[in-house]
Amino acid sequence: MNFSSAPSRFVGLDIGGSKTRGIVWTDGLISSDASVGSTNVQNVSRETAVENMAALFAALDVDGASRLLAGAGGVDTDSDARALRELIAPFVPGAQIDVVHDTRLLLAAAGLSFGVAVIAGTGSAAWGINEAGEQARAGGWGYLLGDEGSGYWLAREAVRYSLRRMDAGKDVDALTAGLLKYCGLSEPQSLIAHFHQGTTRRYWAAASPVIFAAAQSGHEHALELVDRAGSDLAGLAAEVATALNLTGPLVLGSGLGSNVPALQAAVASHAASRGMGEVQILRQDPIFGIPLLIAQDRN
Repeated sequence: MNFSSAPSRFVGLDIGGSKTRGIVWTDGLISSDASVGSTNVQNVSRETAVENMAALFAALDVDGASRLLAGAGGVDTDSDARALRELIAPFVPGAQIDVVHDTRLLLAAAGLSFGVAVIAGTGSAAWGINEAGEQARAGGWGYLLGDEGSGYWLAREAVRYSLRRMDAGKDVDALTAGLLKYCGLSEPQSLIAHFHQGTTRRYWAAASPVIFAAAQSGHEHALELVDRAGSDLAGLAAEVATALNLTGPLVLGSGLGSNVPALQAAVASHAASRGMGEVQILRQDPIFGIPLLIAQDRN
């Protein structure tokens, strides 16, 4: 990574649905690195976001930082970006603060200046940029409106499947049993109240390994869910690619995208069927795209 055009000390934040990571770069080297819970007010209360942000900056040495760039989900309007800048500003007085949608970090973290990036984690979204600098996005509507292919979506669909089996008077199968074990419940009926009372988006997103484990064991519906997730994520990528007249490259990242081979294979298969090129799996945290974004902005 070429830091020649970057400020001598800058801060990067990756604000996800489950956690926030912050890194301080000083003269091209990481001088401070810390993680806390989510600071995204679309996922936690403002009070919790402020508490987590305070804990993060207490662990980071940001003295003298002249620039901060944050990537966050749900940054869809100027007011969204302004609200996040106002949340961050007290912790980095005097620094220039910029906020972008977190999909932008993925492409930069892969060392690419154009292409399509797909987030598959607690939520889901796609973003892309072509060589002319034109940009497009798809998805990222949040768990109540979309986030198909995300960890939350997979768990919710598994709960729905289990409840439909219950209504039909069918026995508990392997997928439902795994879900009940994760939740600490003894019967499918309890899933209804458990889902609606006292559980969070992050809680259900963290249940996604149950679906992948069932799929690996050959459970038919779990396999269908993984394939649907791959199809939906590839569909987001295709929307962006079509808008930008691109066929790739396509970068898949975030928690599920970077770490679950079954989902990676499903996305690659459906992307190929839509005429897109090879899927590149992001093997490092998206936050490492921030130095490139800052350097590009200063050129």
